[in-house]
Amino acid sequence: MNKIHIYNTLTRQKELFKPVKEGFAGVYVCGPTVYGDAHLGHAKSYVSFDVVIRYLRYTGLRVRYVQNITDVGHLTDDADQGEDKLAKQARIEQLEPMEIAEKYTNSYFRDMDALNVERPDITPRASGHIPEQIALVEQLIKEGNAYEVNGNVYFDVSSDPEYGKLSGRTIDESISGTRVDTASDKKNPEDFALWKKAGEEHLMKWASPWGEGYPGWHVECSAMSTKYLGKTFDIHGGGLENQFPHHECEIAQSECANHEPFARYWMHNNMVTLEGQKMGKSLGNAISLYQFFDGSHRLLSRAWKPEIIRFFLLQSHYRSTTDFSESALEAAESGLKNLFTITREIINAEPNDSAAPYNVDSLKDDFEQQMNDDFNSAKAIAVLFDHGKGLRKLIRNNEIPSNIDAVQELWKSLMHNVIGLWPDAGQDQGSEKAEALDGAMELLIELRADARKNKNFDQADQIRDRLKEVGITLEDGADGTTYSLKN
Repeated sequence: MNKIHIYNTLTRQKELFKPVKEGFAGVYVCGPTVYGDAHLGHAKSYVSFDVVIRYLRYTGLRVRYVQNITDVGHLTDDADQGEDKLAKQARIEQLEPMEIAEKYTNSYFRDMDALNVERPDITPRASGHIPEQIALVEQLIKEGNAYEVNGNVYFDVSSDPEYGKLSGRTIDESISGTRVDTASDKKNPEDFALWKKAGEEHLMKWASPWGEGYPGWHVECSAMSTKYLGKTFDIHGGGLENQFPHHECEIAQSECANHEPFARYWMHNNMVTLEGQKMGKSLGNAISLYQFFDGSHRLLSRAWKPEIIRFFLLQSHYRSTTDFSESALEAAESGLKNLFTITREIINAEPNDSAAPYNVDSLKDDFEQQMNDDFNSAKAIAVLFDHGKGLRKLIRNNEIPSNIDAVQELWKSLMHNVIGLWPDAGQDQGSEKAEALDGAMELLIELRADARKNKNFDQADQIRDRLKEVGITLEDGADGTTYSLKN
């Protein structure tokens, strides 16, 4: 197996990846809380971990990838006080909380599919695992790590001497960092909720040994990850913003209940910023993925294809901050077009038996060296460019390697299977005419999008209708506008 080194947030250093079970990797990544559309920050996390999963499988490992759906909701301030996020959105949209959960679960997968993010092997819902969460809370009470007060159950942080080992925060720092008034029934300010008592107005509630209520935010991930991956598993991933308190609390409750190590490797992706400021709904600068795909957000000048978004995100390391701008997307678009052109030329080349073979092992080793170094997709893509340019030169000089078939097989494995990008198979295999038509249509689609954005619907309809007259049909979909030719 490849010698993969992962930066482990728990130990704050890169470590050689050694799975718990030989030949198998168990991976859990915190999924979305489904109360709104996915945005670019979500894409950064799930595209990054998509490539991690793809590469682990490329190395020959059997992978079980688990990613939860938080459809119970957690509190709007991520603490133990405040309003449930799903309940709040349900009131705004005048829907049932579970309708909100279904609506935004569907839109999440729609957008991930558009980005070519492979579906997890298991996508457990918090609402479907209430018994497991109750059992975990009961175990923590039995172990002396939790206590019940008036229908609420809290984890006693002082009972865990290792609390803070992931984030490096002491208990005193946790208290000083509390963002809301501490619940009055807690023994200690830093204790966190495992189960909350639900009032009559609370729609999402379940029977429990402590009365009707609902689970705390942290307990769901501990219950579901260990159910499907075991008490100790390989990789736990998520956004850097979840390192504390969410992941810290997961470790505490899991290890206190099971008396075994929880996840062995902790991976955290960094955030997406806009002009150096974190993108977020509260700041008014969050752009949903669907708005990127149709160009409808006020901060966007046009629609952006999902593959451009994916390529843009993978050009920075998952642990690096990604600063968004449309100029950066334009650069990514240009780079991706170049990589797709190189790919078409390689895939369509016929071998020249009199030419020298290409060093396939060099391409493979260079790519794997970068991916083995904490899944560095940016440098792995640079390897594809470097080798691709050399191969293109050979092809254009009619010095096509005699083993081009082996090159093509490896290229597709690296580009398509690992990076998750591949030129449209419907195009005329790299012909100059097809590329020219593609460019002209892209311009017309942009002009039409601009017209629609400026509410010039007559002009937008005229572009569509004139194209239809000459046999070109425009189709608007979740991944933007595409065109098709009449047969």
